[in-house]
Amino acid sequence: MPSVALLAAALLLSPPRPLPPAEVLSRLPAPEASQGVAVDGGFVYAVGDSEIGKYDRASGVRVGRWAGDPAVVPHLNSCAVIARELVCASSNYPATPMSSTVEVFDPDTLQHRRSTPLGRQPGSLTWIDRHAGAWWACFANYDGRGGEAGRDHRFTTVLRFDDRWRVTGAWTLPDSILAKFKPHSSSGGTFGADGRLYVTGHDRPEVYVLEIPRTGNELRHVATIPVAAEGQAIAFDRSRPDVLYGISRDRRELVEMRLPSVEGSKGEGP
Repeated sequence: MPSVALLAAALLLSPPRPLPPAEVLSRLPAPEASQGVAVDGGFVYAVGDSEIGKYDRASGVRVGRWAGDPAVVPHLNSCAVIARELVCASSNYPATPMSSTVEVFDPDTLQHRRSTPLGRQPGSLTWIDRHAGAWWACFANYDGRGGEAGRDHRFTTVLRFDDRWRVTGAWTLPDSILAKFKPHSSSGGTFGADGRLYVTGHDRPEVYVLEIPRTGNELRHVATIPVAAEGQAIAFDRSRPDVLYGISRDRRELVEMRLPSVEGSKGEGP
């Protein structure tokens, strides 16, 4: 009879599961929707390079807008509503050397509250989320434009920070996902209610489901979900754990989707 250790090893080596496509629930036109989306109880936020549009979820009416100076905020990559703040990942893409900041807004008024400069990191900050008492952030690397010599898309890294922005952990992405990112990187990422990490690339209509390993530093790719969003930043509706928002960059739309269930052990680490 196989040992528990052998069964665990077989599970870790199993290929990622293809899942049914996400069900599209609604589409909302939003001209700012070029980089991503954030969501809270009553509103969705369309994120552009240097702008954010706030939309009422029930009516679809835009109720607020922030427009920044592109010389100061050239590239907002994503935002997330965390503890009643709109927390955004910002970078100087495509300029090099790469540098990044975390920009924080009041979600009620869209007034800018503060900026945390992260300086030189192992890439360009594309998304940030809060999970298990820590900050988790992705630092992207690219082939060609926006990349730095000696690094390409394979150097994309997920870091965990404490509340003083000190690194407490670092993970790489598996080749099964990196090959799909090429020549770009991860543009979106957020933790689901199941403790798994859901990430997107730059333009493929797929969401990749990852688990934090108990040992080792490579995130485990457990499933791929086809979606009606061409990469870019994503956000869960925390009131409905199976509902994810993404964007259609070409159509400038916010897309509300219901994800299929991801079964099996989470295998969640730290």
